[in-house]
Amino acid sequence: MLPGLFLWLFLLYNCLLPFTESQNKIPLETVKSWADTFGADLHRIITKYSGSLLLQKKYKDVEPTMKIKEVDGLELVKKFSEEMESMLHRKVEAVERLVEAAEDADLYHEFNASLVFDYYNAVKINDKDENENYVELGSEFILEPNEHFNNLLVNTTYSDIQLPTNVYNKDPDILNGVFMSEALNPIFVDNFERDPTLTWQYFGSSTGFFRLYPGIKWLPDENGVLSFDCRNRGWYIQAATSPKDIVIVLDISGSMKGLRMTIAKHTIVTILDTLGENDFVNIIAYNDYVHYIEPCFKGILVQADRDNREHFKQLVDELQAKGVGTVNKALVESFKILREFRDEGQGGLCNQAIMLITDGAMEDYEFVFEKYNWPDRKVRVFTYLIGREVSFAQNVKWIACNNKGYYTQISTLADVQENVMEYLHVLSRPMVINHDHDIIWTEAYMDSALFASQAQSLLLMTTVAMPVFSKKNETRSHGILLGVVGSDVPLRELLKLAPRYKLGVHGYAFLNTNNGYILSHPDLRPLYKDGKKLKPKPNYNSVDLSEVEWEDSDEVLRTAMINGETGYLSIDVKVPVDKGRRVLFLTNDYFFTDINDTPFSLGVVLSRGHGEYILLGNTTVEEGLHDLLHPDLTLANEWIYCITDIDPAHRKLSQLNAVIRFLTGEEPDLECDEELVQEVLFDAVVTAPMEAYWTALSLRMSENDETEEGVQMAFMGTRAGLMRSAFYVGTEKLSNRKFLTREDKESIFTMDHFPLWYRRAAEHPSGSFIYSIPFEETSDGSPPEVVTVSTSVSVTVGGKTGIAAAVGVLIKLELLQNKLWTATQQPNDTDCSGVEGLCPLNCQDDSLNCFLIDNNGFILVSKVSKQTGKFLGEIDGSIMAQLHNMGMFKEVKMYDYQAMCKSHHHHHSGARPLLSPISAFLAAVKWLITDFLIFLLEFNISGFWHSDNLADAKSVFHHAHKHKKHEALQPCDTEYPVYVYEPTIKETNGIIECGDCSKMFVAQQITNSNLLLLVTDAACDCSVFPPVLLQPKEVKYNASVKCDRMRSQKLRRRPDTCHAFHPEENAQDCGGAAEISASPSLLLLPLGTTALLRLH
Repeated sequence: MLPGLFLWLFLLYNCLLPFTESQNKIPLETVKSWADTFGADLHRIITKYSGSLLLQKKYKDVEPTMKIKEVDGLELVKKFSEEMESMLHRKVEAVERLVEAAEDADLYHEFNASLVFDYYNAVKINDKDENENYVELGSEFILEPNEHFNNLLVNTTYSDIQLPTNVYNKDPDILNGVFMSEALNPIFVDNFERDPTLTWQYFGSSTGFFRLYPGIKWLPDENGVLSFDCRNRGWYIQAATSPKDIVIVLDISGSMKGLRMTIAKHTIVTILDTLGENDFVNIIAYNDYVHYIEPCFKGILVQADRDNREHFKQLVDELQAKGVGTVNKALVESFKILREFRDEGQGGLCNQAIMLITDGAMEDYEFVFEKYNWPDRKVRVFTYLIGREVSFAQNVKWIACNNKGYYTQISTLADVQENVMEYLHVLSRPMVINHDHDIIWTEAYMDSALFASQAQSLLLMTTVAMPVFSKKNETRSHGILLGVVGSDVPLRELLKLAPRYKLGVHGYAFLNTNNGYILSHPDLRPLYKDGKKLKPKPNYNSVDLSEVEWEDSDEVLRTAMINGETGYLSIDVKVPVDKGRRVLFLTNDYFFTDINDTPFSLGVVLSRGHGEYILLGNTTVEEGLHDLLHPDLTLANEWIYCITDIDPAHRKLSQLNAVIRFLTGEEPDLECDEELVQEVLFDAVVTAPMEAYWTALSLRMSENDETEEGVQMAFMGTRAGLMRSAFYVGTEKLSNRKFLTREDKESIFTMDHFPLWYRRAAEHPSGSFIYSIPFEETSDGSPPEVVTVSTSVSVTVGGKTGIAAAVGVLIKLELLQNKLWTATQQPNDTDCSGVEGLCPLNCQDDSLNCFLIDNNGFILVSKVSKQTGKFLGEIDGSIMAQLHNMGMFKEVKMYDYQAMCKSHHHHHSGARPLLSPISAFLAAVKWLITDFLIFLLEFNISGFWHSDNLADAKSVFHHAHKHKKHEALQPCDTEYPVYVYEPTIKETNGIIECGDCSKMFVAQQITNSNLLLLVTDAACDCSVFPPVLLQPKEVKYNASVKCDRMRSQKLRRRPDTCHAFHPEENAQDCGGAAEISASPSLLLLPLGTTALLRLH
């Protein structure tokens, strides 16, 4: 009996022990007292050193003289649209002058096959040989840095010529074209003088040369190859042809093995590169049977946007040749798709074509054309005979010539580019014969192939382009396209016409295309980080409006804008800020209209409430100018107070210097925004006392006054982009030297947004301070050291309240920590009578964990310093989950449709070589042969190879070889949570059952802030609860949903013009045999190696 009693008592004791420990109750009154004491002390310090009360008083004093005007969003968007239309029209006029000059020059130029002519070759200019003589075509060409062209070295008096490696620089066609186009030089210069906002102007010739103004030094790529060919750029292709519906038909029968299949694949890739977002495409492969290389696209055409083109390229790369080819069924399937799309009003509704890629056609196929294409011949058929064999040349040519197409034979990889381009000349004939100079505008793009300067290549731009035709009567029926002229328009220049100050704290302007793709938007993120390098995302210019404004769930906004409507729409939105870690809840009013004579629509977004008010104050120039000269004052340098980028004498002026010179009359010809300048003058006067206030505080600060140690800087900004700041410590002691500099874009006024500390403060009452901890890790990986604290300053006039400014301080986290530890301790002689729970209590006791967290759950203060800046749920999932369950924090689901995820696609299993020694051996052989082939191409062991063709082939093989290194990241959709504090719940507490113990916690709001004090029991281990993490998760779509998404045809607006056929075109000009330019020995090598590698 006694042993059993002892065992029962022992078990009871162990069971009650955790319960007894949980009785170490944390008194609610104590935690509230701590929070109140800490909050009051903190508020006193921040208020004092920020000068917020003084600034609020100064704006209160001038309220009687101020006006608050409500913005008419519709009028605003119409005004912006008209200004953008005017700016873009000037670019069109410049291009029209170039077209006229080029066509006139050609009309009076007689072709001279023996022409000798030296020109400035962009690659060779300024190059000298070993005797210090300029190389041929490389004369002296003066280059100087020019701020208007991003400080690139340019020549603004002359253009120069670039040619791709596979184009001979002294070919008679090239020399005659370059000589003829010399007539463009004075027009380039004149255009630039008429409109100094013009950037790059150029002429891309159908023969392959590219004339660029201003002239630059052109650099080959890392392989020493000049791969840039103007004829496969989007602006050239769109200007040269109308929208196209294309079905590519590929022969994958056994005879296509080896080099033939390699050439065929490269041909398809090159064709895909000639398509754009106004075109539609599909690819059918055939041998014994017909199949779509993407089964999901069976029976349809899909938009040839970047996503779909890249998807097709991956699928083409995986095709293998086998079986017997029967082309008839593939042709029938192609004609059916094209007819169905034509009849249903889908696709481009203009040109339709079939691209047949084969090494021969033997069976009877005439009946197919009789049934599906004759006599109207609505579908052109272009044929590409792959390989050196000529037995089937007449058959394949017959198909093209009897269906208004073009025939070429492609024997080598180096032949691909030139032969594919022939189809564009055929499609351009109707437009050329009609002399229809259609103006085209491209989607947004970054032409990294065009400029070696990263600063330039990473700028988003659009191009206006027009075709250039031969006007000679004797060649009229041939419809000869001479080339395309174009000019770039950086999109930032366009958006400067929608000034930030007119859009409020959260407002913005955006542009989209007729296809619904974003042209410019502050939330467009076209770049991603690949290691240390920034690179364009694969789909950066096909991001749909619905993927950025994703809360327009019914696509009402998208539909209206694509249809070119003018109107208004209101949407409740969740706006991610601070790299997606926080969210603002806003009601946005969207105002939209089209931009005449372009495929673009403009949207202006104003946030409801203070975002739709403009504050107007009045002051004299003399008074305002005096206060503008304060040394602590700066202006938003990305805003346009005065136009400084036109007159070269003004380009070195900062915006502040420009405003001062304008006001003093030193630069009377400066063009300034007088409304914005007036707002700046007013703000300068109202905020001037801040300088004296901060200076006096700094002087009075005692080095021994440890209670104030840690306040490093005071700052403020106004809605006119004016900023003031003052240091309380030497700049060498600043913990965050990037703050308020261009290195920290989030902390300053930019073209895209107000500072983050301003935006967050604007959504909280004046006098309530918002604490923001930076998430950028330090170079050594240590936790952040400082926190930004800010509050808004409001004015109320006539019942309308607007945000005039925001003010704050930069303080060390150490100051917060010291103040918190001081406030959260009770001395040992504390009167604990009447206190239920632990007493005396101290946050630094081992029995307690104390956290200072913000309204998104991020830790500002913890006893463990490395937890600073971390999300509470990552450190203690049990507490975060309980706070969420109790409603103190709510979880907000956010989506990112521009994310990049690790690729899960594998071409081969990495484990295969481990399973078989033979596999390992063959893999090594395959690698050696591939590299050996590249070696042959690089060192030109065959004398039969033309040097120009060699370089092009070398480029292709380098590209293919690099492609095997699998990309680590690919575009994807992600979902992620953001936790937001519910401010109506001031305090809460609870007990969490953690298996063998119970954990108590108390959370208390810190008044006049976005902070919470969280005190928890440290003794109970709740690690049985999983952490609550903020990591984004890829949204996985099952095969059916993924297919539906890929097949879906979103609403789009077709281009206004179409040139499909012309009765006068010479359809008998349908091609001939291509030059055979490769060595037989070199051509046979891949055939043999492929046969070996097929065994693998």
